[in-house]
Amino acid sequence: MFQTFTPSTSPDQSPPRLAALRDELKKEGVDAFLVPRADRFQGEYVAPCDDRLAWLTGFTGSAGFAVVSGKVTALFVDSRYTLQADAQTPGEITILPWPKTQLSDWLKDEIGRGKIAYDPWLHTESQIRKLNEAFEDTGLSLLEIDNLIDRIWPDQPDAPDARFSAYPANLAGKSHDDKRAEITEALRDAGQKQALITLPDSIAWLLNIRGSDIPRNPVPHAMAILHDNGAVDLFATHSKTTEIASHLGPDVAVHDPGALINHLKTLDGPLRIDPDSAPKILFQSVEKAGVSIEEAPDPVLLPKAKKNPTELQNTREAHLRDAAAVTAFLAWLDAQPIGSIDEITAVKELEQRRRASGQLLDISFETIAGTGPNGAIVHYRVTEETNRQTADGDLLLVDSGGQYIDGTTDITRTIPIGAPSDDKRKTYTAVLQGVIAISLARFPQGTAGRDLDPLARAALRRMGKDYGHGTGHGVGVYLSVHEGPQRIASTSGIALEKGMILSNEPGYYEEGAYGIRLENLVAVTPDSQDDWLAFETLTFVPFDRRLIDTAILAPFERDWIDAYHAETKGKVMPRLASDEARAWLEKATRPLTDPA
Repeated sequence: MFQTFTPSTSPDQSPPRLAALRDELKKEGVDAFLVPRADRFQGEYVAPCDDRLAWLTGFTGSAGFAVVSGKVTALFVDSRYTLQADAQTPGEITILPWPKTQLSDWLKDEIGRGKIAYDPWLHTESQIRKLNEAFEDTGLSLLEIDNLIDRIWPDQPDAPDARFSAYPANLAGKSHDDKRAEITEALRDAGQKQALITLPDSIAWLLNIRGSDIPRNPVPHAMAILHDNGAVDLFATHSKTTEIASHLGPDVAVHDPGALINHLKTLDGPLRIDPDSAPKILFQSVEKAGVSIEEAPDPVLLPKAKKNPTELQNTREAHLRDAAAVTAFLAWLDAQPIGSIDEITAVKELEQRRRASGQLLDISFETIAGTGPNGAIVHYRVTEETNRQTADGDLLLVDSGGQYIDGTTDITRTIPIGAPSDDKRKTYTAVLQGVIAISLARFPQGTAGRDLDPLARAALRRMGKDYGHGTGHGVGVYLSVHEGPQRIASTSGIALEKGMILSNEPGYYEEGAYGIRLENLVAVTPDSQDDWLAFETLTFVPFDRRLIDTAILAPFERDWIDAYHAETKGKVMPRLASDEARAWLEKATRPLTDPA
C-alpha cells in the first residue's frame, strides 16, 4: 500500500486546540504543560494515538517538544526541523532552536514562578531530574498530572493492537534462549537481580519477536522484566502474544500491561533501570516501594547494536535486493522528460520498484523526495499541498529505505534535473568527499562517533559550508531504521564496535534553493591492522557522475569512486530485470575518465 500524503493536522486547526488546552491549565491551576514528541516507550516514531505534539501544533517532525503556558506556546526543534516547523505551525507558536535554547532557561525567563505540569509516563527519570536540578532555588516546580491533551482530543485513535510475530533464529543468528543467557550473565556479574527493559526494539531483539504497532518500524509495544535466571515477565496485551506462545516458551510469562507497576513493587532487587529510557512513573514507583535500584544503561543496547555474522550476512543480501530496486528507479527517472514528474510521483514509483521484489514488508520510513527548495528541508515529507514539480536545473533529493525480513535499508541519492550549475556540482562533490572520508576511515578501538564526524565535514568546511545534523545514526536488522546507542555525531561518545551498522550521510542545504545529501550504510569491521577498525560499505547504488566535479577530487578519491562503481556494477547488474535498467547502470558506473 502506498503511503498517504495527508498531514495529521494543519496550522488552522491548532489555535482552537491550544485554547482548549489552556482551559485545562486553568482548571488544574498550573502555569504550563510539557508536550513531548515521545510516547511512553520513548520512541522517535509513535502510534497515531500518541502523536500528541502533531495533533496540538501541526508539527509532524520526529523530534521536538512544546511548552504551552497561559499565554505562549513554544516549540523546540533542532536545525533539521526549523523550516518544517515554521511551515507547519500557526504564527502564534514560537519556534525555538534546540539545544541552543534550553527548556529550563526558557521556563525561568518566560514563566518565572509557577507549576509546570507533565505526564510522568512520557518523560524519563533523567529528563525530570535535570529539570528539577535546574529549578532549585527558583520559583518553578514540576507537577505530575494525567495527560491534558488526552482530555481534549475527542477522536483520539485507539492504541495499536497488532499481533506479535516470531523472528526466526536462522535470521537472528541466535535463539532467544541464548540471548537471554548472555544478558543475564552480565546482570549476575554486576550483582543485579533484575533489569527493567522499556524500549520496544530491545525487547524485539532479546525475545526474537517483531510487531507492527508503529508504522514502518517492526517493533512490539511491550515492556519487560528480565531476571538473573533468564526468566522474563513480558507486559503486553495477551491478544498480541497468543500466536507466539510456543515461541516464547515456558521462561517467558505474559502479563497485562497495567500490572507492571504493581509487579515492580514486589521485586527484591537490585533492579537495573536505565534512567535515560525508563518513564519517570516507573522509576518513582520502584523507589517508593523501597526496591533497591541500580542505574545503568539498558543491558540489551550494545549486544543488539553489535550485529552477529548471521545478521550481517543477511543484511548484505537485503541491501543488494534494495539496490536493484533503487537502481531501476533511477533508470526510470532519467528516462522521464525534464519537468514531467512531481515529488509524489517519484515517491510512489520508488515504492513500487521495491515492492516488485515480492519481499518488501514495508518501507522503513516515509520517503523523503524534495526537489528545489523542498530539498533544503532536511526531513521533508511531501503532502498534496507541498507537492512540487521538478524543473530544469533543480536537484531532487530522495532519502528512502525498505524493511525486509533480513534487513533494514536507508539510502539517499541526489539527482540533477537537467543541467546542474557549477555551484551545485562543487557542493555535491564536497558532500561526496565526506562520504569517501568516512568510508575509508581506519581507527583504533575506543574511537567514538564524535571523533570521526569532522572527517565528513572537512571538504565542505573548506568551502565555508556545513550541515546541521549528525553524520550517521545506527540502523537495526529488520528493526528500527534509527537505532542507538551508536552514532557518528559531535555529541556521541559511544565507542564504535565490530558489527555496528551506521549511516554515512553528510549533506548541505541552501534554504529556499536546494538540498544535497548522500547516504550509504556501513558496518564496523576489523581492520587489517591489529586492534583497529574500519568500515564495510553495505549500500551499492551509483553516485550521479553528472554532479561530480572531478577537478577537485584527489587521486585516491577518484580511485574510490571508480572502485565503488565497479563493485556496484558487479553486484547489482545480475539482479536487474530490464534491459533499460542494465543499460543505465552500465553508463552510470563507467570510470570517471570516460566521457559522461
